Amino acid sequence: QVKLVESGGGLVQAGGSLRLSCAASGRTSSTYGMGWFRQAPGKEREFVAAIRSGGLYYGDGVKGRFTISRDNAKNTVYLQMNSLEPEDTAVYYCAAHYTGSLYYQNSYAYWGQGTQVTVSS
Repeated sequence: QVKLVESGGGLVQAGGSLRLSCAASGRTSSTYGMGWFRQAPGKEREFVAAIRSGGLYYGDGVKGRFTISRDNAKNTVYLQMNSLEPEDTAVYYCAAHYTGSLYYQNSYAYWGQGTQVTVSS
């Protein structure tokens, strides 16, 4: 069992930055892939970023603005979000990858409770 707890969400003006954190506990491993997804009101959950074995993967809408990283000593994954836009407003979820493509939410076995990010114009 893996428990994931996100933090760092909040309200920010367009053009600002936030850093989300995802603390993992339980049966964790630095070799696990970890991902971030987001879900805006009335929309489906979408892939944001993932990290696995040093490889970094990003959704098209965040490339060049968001950066995923991890600190294995702290069992924590981060999502640095820069140049935020109102369209980035969503609940952001951290997830632990299980099998399959990193881009699909069905490939993830464990999920955090989510953290709200609101970007004002």
